Amino acid sequence: MLTLLFLACLVGDLLLRYWLARRQIRHVLAHRDTVPAAFADRVGLHSHQRAADYTVARCQLAMIERIVEAAVLLGLTLLGGLQALDLALGRLIESELWRQMALVGVVLALLGTVGLVFSAWRTFRLEARFGFNRMTPRLFVTDALKMLAVTLVLGAPLLAAILWIMESAGTDWAWWAWGVWVGFNLLVLWLYPSFIAPLFNRFTPLDDPELAQRIHALAKRCHFGLSGLFVMDGSRRSAHGNAYFTGFGRHRRIVFFDTLLARLNTDEVEAVLAHELGHFAHRHILRRIVISFAAAGVLLHLLAWLSTQLWFYTGLGVVPQLGRPNDGLALVLFMLALPVLTFWSTPIASLLSRRDEFQADRYAVRQCGAAPLSSALVKLYDDNAATLTPDPIHSAWYDSHPPAPVRIAHLRDA
Repeated sequence: MLTLLFLACLVGDLLLRYWLARRQIRHVLAHRDTVPAAFADRVGLHSHQRAADYTVARCQLAMIERIVEAAVLLGLTLLGGLQALDLALGRLIESELWRQMALVGVVLALLGTVGLVFSAWRTFRLEARFGFNRMTPRLFVTDALKMLAVTLVLGAPLLAAILWIMESAGTDWAWWAWGVWVGFNLLVLWLYPSFIAPLFNRFTPLDDPELAQRIHALAKRCHFGLSGLFVMDGSRRSAHGNAYFTGFGRHRRIVFFDTLLARLNTDEVEAVLAHELGHFAHRHILRRIVISFAAAGVLLHLLAWLSTQLWFYTGLGVVPQLGRPNDGLALVLFMLALPVLTFWSTPIASLLSRRDEFQADRYAVRQCGAAPLSSALVKLYDDNAATLTPDPIHSAWYDSHPPAPVRIAHLRDA
């Protein structure tokens, strides 16, 4: 029964993604040669056509990537790849903990390699084709090695702890594992701004007294305590621009991409930041963290039950080893199957995210007015080659941010 459900969800996943991608491509190409009236005075036809071509290329690559991922998934599960790997590692490694860690590690390495290949193609072919890539092959490899090191340093102890808890904590292991998971994520939130992010980018204090004064005044109005304003060298890797805040408590900092500061004026930068602070004021970030922690607790308890059910293993193409712990195997199967089974909840998450974006926009309008934010968003849409004419159904399913026409219309009404 699980096998049929898994196959049905996987095939449905692929067919739905293909249908949505085709809708998006057809809709974008149908409007390629006409700039929407609301943007005609601010976006040129050439930029609009470039955005359409970029959107189509991204959709096509995303579908190829998903087909390859589905093939790897089938190879690991129903076609016996994971079974063969588990038996081979069982013969090579005596320590049960190391055997299970190796199983999880090899699967993650395989999936990571597939993702890295497509990331390289996306960076050096697709992004370069549209003038966005500034990454060198050397920097790409260096980033990948740094990411691997961070994953090993932080992820290996977490994995070892979870597997040890699954083996040793009895029937209530999910609660202990959940506590470790929450603690780990809070640790990463604390480490990221000061220790992890600087491994990949250079952060320098904002050297613009007028902008800094405006931002400090804005942060004070928004009751947002911050420890510093920084500029990140995003231009080393991409022409895309952004701004964000990170950290928590007294360690919160605001970070601007240098590409963003080069494109927007002071009023526009302040408006973009006011939008980000709107997420803080409405507790969107805190709510998402709480929801993610709650979801992790539910999923760990579900895994705790599934790991004791023989049909869970056999339904996904694996026979657990007798007389040996199969916690690593259960963890891998759960990790592989979960995205296929939960893809159908994507439009709900997208809807909630868009609602938050509208709230943050309204907050920014109250702080800085609608015109600067509208002007900044149009520039960002133009610079990032974001299509102004997305397919409504594709957008409703995937987009975490409102489509450009809808968002700008809301700001115009404001």
